[in-house]
Amino acid sequence: MELKKLMVDSKSTWIDFPGLDGFSVQVTNLSRKELTSLRKNCTVQKFDRKTRAITETLDEDKFVEEFAKSVVKGWKGLTLEHLETLVLIDMGDQDPDTEVNYSEDNAEELVSNSTEFDTWLNEVVFDLDNFRGGTERKSNRATRKTASES
Repeated sequence: MELKKLMVDSKSTWIDFPGLDGFSVQVTNLSRKELTSLRKNCTVQKFDRKTRAITETLDEDKFVEEFAKSVVKGWKGLTLEHLETLVLIDMGDQDPDTEVNYSEDNAEELVSNSTEFDTWLNEVVFDLDNFRGGTERKSNRATRKTASES
């Protein structure tokens, strides 16, 4: 039996976001090889005239865009009320139970603008236990305390 034949580059699963009942995200695990490739594709080389050397820097905006596209494959149950706990929004007179549809652009915006979502995503995507066995998982991360609980 060859290890190479058993390994998979990625696997997707649904994981419940802690503290926001009904909000689940379909995430994909990235292999080390895929993550390295992603970083490499988002690295920009520039010539530094002072040192006369080529420097490499990570294009953070491009990395967030590509990372979100690679790891977030869908979501369900993200209501405006839930979204309001993750980022500052102007809900106006809209129904708080209105669902925000998944799209690659919406996923990128959420990863870019919500530290809490981005941190959670990085925790679950690189934890192999989340991708073993069953299809729907609960996050082990403790829920965030609200101001009224503190």
